[in-house]
Amino acid sequence: MTHIASTLSVHTQSHDYPIFIGTSCADDMDLASPILPFIKGKQVLIVTNTTVAPLYLVNLTNHLMAEHLTVASCILPDGEQYKNQEYINIIYDMLMKNHFTRDCTLIALGGGVIGDMTGFAAASFMRGVNFIQVPTTLLAQVDSSVGGKTGINHPLGKNMIGAFWQPACVLADMRTFDTLPKREFAAGLAEVVKYALIFDKDFLDWLETNAIKINARDAQILSDMVYRCCDYKAQIVASDERESGVRALLNFGHTFGHVIETHMGYGNWLHGEAVAVGMVQAMLMSYKLGFIGWHEMKRVIDLLQIFNLPVKPPYIESSVALDLMGHDKKVQDGNIRLVLLKKLGRAFVTKDFDIKTLMQVLDGTAY
Repeated sequence: MTHIASTLSVHTQSHDYPIFIGTSCADDMDLASPILPFIKGKQVLIVTNTTVAPLYLVNLTNHLMAEHLTVASCILPDGEQYKNQEYINIIYDMLMKNHFTRDCTLIALGGGVIGDMTGFAAASFMRGVNFIQVPTTLLAQVDSSVGGKTGINHPLGKNMIGAFWQPACVLADMRTFDTLPKREFAAGLAEVVKYALIFDKDFLDWLETNAIKINARDAQILSDMVYRCCDYKAQIVASDERESGVRALLNFGHTFGHVIETHMGYGNWLHGEAVAVGMVQAMLMSYKLGFIGWHEMKRVIDLLQIFNLPVKPPYIESSVALDLMGHDKKVQDGNIRLVLLKKLGRAFVTKDFDIKTLMQVLDGTAY
């Protein structure tokens, strides 16, 4: 059984839904029990990938079939490079070939890529069907599984094709971190640090105090950390479901990071790695504009390095980077908008900056 340590509620205009945060028993990783009340109909499609499937798919399938549900599975290749139209068609093919109806449920079992693709498939199949998030990576648990952003990548831009589609529930089980590779775990910590930088300096203090336990994957500390991040995300989503205002702050580091992901090729840099570097670039921009001091930048860089994250960008010619930024979702009326820091724990969105300073940050000469 999964012991649910805490439950959060996400309130949106679409509907309200719970986030369950818990830890499975050592002898029975039951991911099914908490989500059973949120399964609609008798047809269930579990979407997962080649890395996660051998770990959890059979167990989850057996638990669901024991409840007399008809369960099919769709196993995709693992990686950001497969988050595209070609591979989401495999999900549609599975739904069509197995005669799934509107009264069905899709379960996303995996990290952020699987969650985004499954959610978009659920949003678009028969104009919208039920889906549930069972995130198995830290990044997905603290960020992408909550809030209803779904979608796929385009060669010219990340997450440019998608929809807002809220899950019926989210289950974050700390036991999935037992099998998470070190690099993937570190990538998730980038999104954790993001919440501290944009919303809560006290959380930054907490992360520094507990960094050793976090790296050691202390279950109680991780549970508390995931809860705090989900709570921040839930509050923002409740006030701005479709990113027309304050939710844009959650993109701190992402406008820069998406340039790295797109230019270097999806999957070569993990999303969290690119975001970590993007946050450093955003802080550098904030420093150049006179908002934060160098010592504040150094403090955050030190923490990112403790969490085994990169802090320097790969070389990308500044004009190329600027062109890629022009394809970003944060562009408004032809103007690039950046999420910067007024101070640690307080972010803001602006289009008022010197383009020469931005070019220096992009090409590395501002360091």
